[in-house]
Amino acid sequence: MKTKGGKFTFPSKPIILTLFFLLVVLLVVFLRSSSLPQSHQPSSCPPIKHLPIDQTQTCNKISPTTAETLVHYVTSNITPQQTYKEISVSLRVLTKKSPCNFLVFGLGYDSPMWATLNQGGRTVFLEEDKSWIKQIQGKFPNLESYHVVYDSKVKLASDLMEIGKRDECKLVGNPRESGCELALKGNLPDDIYEIEWDAIMVDAPTGYHDEAPGRMKAIYTAGLMARNRAEG
Repeated sequence: MKTKGGKFTFPSKPIILTLFFLLVVLLVVFLRSSSLPQSHQPSSCPPIKHLPIDQTQTCNKISPTTAETLVHYVTSNITPQQTYKEISVSLRVLTKKSPCNFLVFGLGYDSPMWATLNQGGRTVFLEEDKSWIKQIQGKFPNLESYHVVYDSKVKLASDLMEIGKRDECKLVGNPRESGCELALKGNLPDDIYEIEWDAIMVDAPTGYHDEAPGRMKAIYTAGLMARNRAEG
């Protein structure tokens, strides 16, 4: 280092020793890194492998019926009147047969569920109460339902049971052409009689008081439709 007087001065001994020590350390590090085996040398990261895309998968929107059903049950405190055990029986049938032709005697809070479980099939509901049909259709316009008039009474159940034993009630055929008083004749739209139903559930009409129609005719007609299928 040059001073004001033009003379040169040298760094002090401690500084020289420090610089020498740093040079030695750097030299050792360099020699060790150059002597490492090839397997220990850092390598570049391998390219990311992307999983193959399944070209067969499709992305479909859920149907309006399914969307309405999900929203209804998520936002409503009213649940189906059937128990889980009762619903499970029909669910097992629909799991095997759906999409199919599914006829339901009755219309209620569980109707959107049944229509959704038979996604892609035709689900028809038969209801005795016109005002109830109007109320449900206003909320679930995609449900297919029809009004049915019953002329039976619960208080006449014993008489109807005896009628069912008559010969004309043992014949299998189209309910419209049946000679049995238990058959629902002319009470339903024409195509209801013509369709071969894959599954029929009787959950109506009302039957908890003497003046109610009861389910004798619904059960008999459902059985007649089932036995009248081409495959039996």
